[in-house]
Amino acid sequence: MDVKGQKQFETEVLKSTVPVLIDFWATWCPPCKIYGPVIEEVAKENEGKVKLVKIDVDQNEDIASHYGISSIPTTFLVEKGKVKASFVGAIPKDKLRKWLTENL
Repeated sequence: MDVKGQKQFETEVLKSTVPVLIDFWATWCPPCKIYGPVIEEVAKENEGKVKLVKIDVDQNEDIASHYGISSIPTTFLVEKGKVKASFVGAIPKDKLRKWLTENL
């Protein structure tokens, strides 16, 4: 799900009853284009345990700024409104699976 704006972010992320995997990305970012399908597949494999939210940093500068996003792609795992884990960069599917399993 692509989040657009603070209100939708609060509903979909901060008030979520399941952990949220956030992909901070931008349309002009080549690594983001490669990583996007990877994170989507891993999120689908973990359906029910986690939900994926994609945040275009150009359309949501206030959210990106609030979380100090300076490089993309950046991935967050948010649980009960708080960032539980994060990393910067595109990683292979097996490493993403391992990171998610360790942090859920």
